[in-house]
Amino acid sequence: MKKIVVALFASLAFAAAAHAHHGWSNYQGGEAMTLSGTIVEVAFSYPHSTIRLQTEDKTWLVVLAPPSRMSARGLPGDMLKPGDSAAVEGYAHRRDPIELRAERITIAGKTVELR
Repeated sequence: MKKIVVALFASLAFAAAAHAHHGWSNYQGGEAMTLSGTIVEVAFSYPHSTIRLQTEDKTWLVVLAPPSRMSARGLPGDMLKPGDSAAVEGYAHRRDPIELRAERITIAGKTVELR
């Protein structure tokens, strides 16, 4: 019985991780959009870093690249700080009106390709 309980919890943990790492098909194709605003929150973590970006009309959840890719391309976590201005270009989520998958980010005059 103990093995069954352990296996159940392991499968639930795997399912949660798989759900958190969603596919890119949930994002609109076609023409990318650009958002500019102020960073209000940063999560420099796996599987993808995120920022919350306050624009003129709403706060967006912006999905970035994994921390290792961003650091390798010249954007370490300490360059993303609440209060900083940023511009992101990417694709809106098909069902979530406040989520964007970023292709590139411009911060402190530096543009970094994320994909």
